Amino acid sequence: MTIIDGFVLHVLDLLSDFGHVTAKPMFGGHGIYRDGIIFAIIVKGSLYLKADNISRSRFTEKGLTRFSYLREGKECAMSYYLAPEEALEDEELLCDWAREAFAAALRSRKQGRA
Repeated sequence: MTIIDGFVLHVLDLLSDFGHVTAKPMFGGHGIYRDGIIFAIIVKGSLYLKADNISRSRFTEKGLTRFSYLREGKECAMSYYLAPEEALEDEELLCDWAREAFAAALRSRKQGRA
């Protein structure tokens, strides 16, 4: 049985108009999927959205930080950026950011990257 915390449920609720969105546990956090495609992750109570060369500037212009972790003492950065705080209380705004993240995930799949 998978236990999903309140923040994960909150994010899923906000994304209810975005389509069939699910959460699956992964590496101490959760992957957020639409139609089986990961487009966001939740780690330590923070939501990160997929970005690529096309969408990255939208995140960096707002000063949103990139997700990174330590692996064997080295920092590894992933192509996920912190979601804007205001989007975590606004269903329409979060769905807009999620569309951008999902589009980046689709483009990454076409290019053979996760």
